[in-house]
Amino acid sequence: MPDRYDPAVIEPKWRERWLADRLYHAPDDDPRPKWYALTMFPYPSGDLHTGHWYAMAPSDAAARYRRMLGYNVLFPMGFDAFGLPAENAAIKRGIDPKAWTYANIDRMRGQLRMMGASFDWDREIITSDPEYYKWTQWWFLKFYEKGLAYRAEAAANWCPGCQTVLANEQVIDGRCERSDDIVERRFLTQWFFRITAYAEELLRFEGIDWPERIKVMQTNWIGRSEGATLTFPVDVPGIDAPISVFTTRPDTVYGATFMVLAPEHPLVERITTPERRAAVEEYRVFTSRQTEIERLSTEKEKTGAFTGAYAINPFNGQRIPIWIADYVLVTYGTGAIMAVPAHDQRDFEFAQKYGLPIIPVFDHPEIDVTQPLKAAFERGTRMINSGPFDGTPAEEAISRVIAYAEERGIGKATVTYRLRDWLISRQRYWGAPIPIIHCPDHGIVPVPEKDLPVLLPENVKFDPTGQSPLTQVEEWVNVPCPIDGRPARRETDTMDTFMCSSWYQMRYIDPHNDEAPFRKELARKWLPVDQYTGGAEHAVMHLLYTRFFWKAARDLGMVEGDEPMLRLFNQGVILGPDGNRMSKSRGNVVAPDEQVAQWGADCFRCQLMFVGPWDQGGPYNPTGMAGISRWLHRLWSLVVDPVELTDAPDAPATREIRRITHKTILAATQDIEHFRFNTMISRLMEHSSALQRAREAGPVDRAAWEEGIRTALLLTAPLAPHITEELWERIGGPYSIHQQRWPEADPELARDEEVEIAVQVNGKVRDRLTVPADADEAFVVARVRQLQRVAALLDGKEPRKVIYVPGKLVNIVL
Repeated sequence: MPDRYDPAVIEPKWRERWLADRLYHAPDDDPRPKWYALTMFPYPSGDLHTGHWYAMAPSDAAARYRRMLGYNVLFPMGFDAFGLPAENAAIKRGIDPKAWTYANIDRMRGQLRMMGASFDWDREIITSDPEYYKWTQWWFLKFYEKGLAYRAEAAANWCPGCQTVLANEQVIDGRCERSDDIVERRFLTQWFFRITAYAEELLRFEGIDWPERIKVMQTNWIGRSEGATLTFPVDVPGIDAPISVFTTRPDTVYGATFMVLAPEHPLVERITTPERRAAVEEYRVFTSRQTEIERLSTEKEKTGAFTGAYAINPFNGQRIPIWIADYVLVTYGTGAIMAVPAHDQRDFEFAQKYGLPIIPVFDHPEIDVTQPLKAAFERGTRMINSGPFDGTPAEEAISRVIAYAEERGIGKATVTYRLRDWLISRQRYWGAPIPIIHCPDHGIVPVPEKDLPVLLPENVKFDPTGQSPLTQVEEWVNVPCPIDGRPARRETDTMDTFMCSSWYQMRYIDPHNDEAPFRKELARKWLPVDQYTGGAEHAVMHLLYTRFFWKAARDLGMVEGDEPMLRLFNQGVILGPDGNRMSKSRGNVVAPDEQVAQWGADCFRCQLMFVGPWDQGGPYNPTGMAGISRWLHRLWSLVVDPVELTDAPDAPATREIRRITHKTILAATQDIEHFRFNTMISRLMEHSSALQRAREAGPVDRAAWEEGIRTALLLTAPLAPHITEELWERIGGPYSIHQQRWPEADPELARDEEVEIAVQVNGKVRDRLTVPADADEAFVVARVRQLQRVAALLDGKEPRKVIYVPGKLVNIVL
């Protein structure tokens, strides 16, 4: 072997051996305690970019560390392969989305292996493989049986660019998260998952160690509100169903002087009078061009259109007009509100503009409510203008009004949520087909389990029709009804790709099972995930969906426990050298393959971990590679270059080597436990520098030197797996270093013999003093007073006060 460090020779050699030996395979029958480490799997876009490395290399280091602690570590990898990008690429380039996807997977798999990550490739999953989506379809059928999957007509987010509907979570500031097109609202018949059935449970985070910001984001997205649902009869011939509104302020109902429906509300078409139809339709078109952000803006002038219809306030019998306005959204609440202009500023501005009554139903100590109001006020002291409730104290008003409504059948106490049911229908081809058949006689008929998977047909046409390309494959669409064999049609919508990623951590435990999604005994062994890592941008999509999916699976008897991932860590975003997100248009992309070719995978891994705290991210500058490379070369030379050894176990130099070795073990262990990879590398650099100085001063105690070298390699192994494996072999260590035990520190040996004390006078540092680590306060203060600078300032006088922080500082207050 060459005596120089050459990553191009060393790294492929060890990767091939690890793969051949299945070194990182996690046996199901291993008696060691399990540790399930999981990092979010990638979409096969074609190339592994720096962001992938930044997410995965530190995750790999953490998994390797757990393995060295004695755990049987499951650390799998796969590909989230369905979705719009593949289909859009097929349309744009005239290629098959399957061919595009699997070619990308082949390339990315090779790049992931080049990283040297300890993935268990025996457990690889690809969500677009029939052996995987067969069970995605199976889950759909189970959800349907349980009443968690249903089909309904509803207002949907329609992306004109992607030609499909989007879930609420995929709409960012009124635009499609992928194409950036302005999202429109359309009424379509769609498939939903009843995630709202678990809304209350999803607000609880007991027993999991997740970042507080993720909990807050999910809590806000779910948006729990307490109030009442009130029913307002519609004074329109032929309309029997009342308008239901949810309000957190039922105590203001006597001040409701008009109603407002969202322009998309299905009732608008039925109640609009002929003379108002043209104005209403014009306004609905105007509203459809606005984003939700624009519609909800508090700075925007309120606009609307009168439908010509009226409702009846069930509390006082008053006939009140029904309007439509853009500040009411069909996706929130019931898509209808009772407007109380005296106590809601939006309603107040609307009423002022259109000359509608403003009736206060509370008094106020600082406002003359007998005079026209200048603005709405939210709360008062006692109810007024409220019939039998006049004089009711404000703190009793809501409960009394709700009780009154329930007694008369005109309302009830209600808890509602901002969260909407998860819309999973996609009018696209490249997704898991929904296993449903529509029969003229029997309606919705689930595909029998024995007929799964419902395979995607091949050679489809991608015409931008707004319908799934599957609708054009007649031989696939037209099938016999499973009940009576008569002609029927398949469901042509496919499932949202987030469906695939909501249960993938379950499939990893038994990825090749053709009889079930997984064996329950393996679920009891491996699940839940012990440590999950990935981006915080998935807070209200993947991370919320997978919690819902787990709870539903639990209720189906498939898994145990309430949460899918016990610990979650969100890495930050790695930026380009200019501090901006990496993009080809900015010209700031750092290609991992080029860095690996020049410096090696170990060097690139470590540089990414060294740029700063992992949870904060930051700019990546390739110029920093040289420093990491020097450190790895120093580690190499410490092993392969000659050193003069002796036997001097009690020498001061020996004690110093052992001290810094054991001190490094303590500190590095704390760092890797808390994902502080940047400070861990700094400590390892200090340790290798100390060993280098000891060798140059020579001779070095044999036992202390060998302990220092072994420790350096073992602590560095999770971060730089290739070079440490090579050097471990060279010092005669048993194969593999990645199966060795993590070093244990002796706190007594790690204890500093001397410490440096900062010396302050009146809070300002004047000097520094080195004292024995076990020196008491009297000894330290006496030494401080002897310092020339301190003595000069004291000038023979006694200090007013002496503050001593053991091992850190002395502050003399004059």
